[in-house]
Amino acid sequence: MALRITEALLDEIRRHGARAYPNECCGAMLGVVNGDTKEVRELLSLDNRREGEAARTRFLITADDYRLAEKTAREKELEILGFYHSHPDHPARPSEFDREHAWPWYSYIVVRVARRKDGQAGGEPQEATNWVLAEDRSRFLPEEMRGSAATP
Repeated sequence: MALRITEALLDEIRRHGARAYPNECCGAMLGVVNGDTKEVRELLSLDNRREGEAARTRFLITADDYRLAEKTAREKELEILGFYHSHPDHPARPSEFDREHAWPWYSYIVVRVARRKDGQAGGEPQEATNWVLAEDRSRFLPEEMRGSAATP
C-alpha cells in the first residue's frame, strides 16, 4: 500500500503541529482506498487529550474522538485511513509508545516540529514521514507517501 496526500493537506498537518507546539498535535486522515493506494481526501484535527507536561511528548485520542472520526467519515462516504501527529523537537519517526498504541494497516504520518528560531510562539514544522505498523506489531515500516495534484 501507499498513501496519496496532497501538498495542501500535508501543509495543514504541518500548520496544526506548529500551532500546537510545544505540545503534540493529532488528527485523523479520511479518504478512500483505490487499489493499492489509500487516498487522503480530508483531515479531521482532534484535540490532544493529554494534559500538562504529558501533552509535550504524547498524544491521546479517546474512544469518543475515534467514534467522531468514524461518524464524520461515514457521513462523507469516506473511511479512516490513519492518523497523524507531531513530534516537538524530536525526529519524524514513531516512538516505541507510538508502536504500542498503533494498529496494523492504518497509515501514521509523523511531522517533526522544532522551536522557532525567531523566538515567536508556535513551532517551525520540519520533515513529515509516513509509517505503517507491521502485521505482527513488532515495528513500524516506512510506507510510501505520494503527492497528488488532485484537489480533495
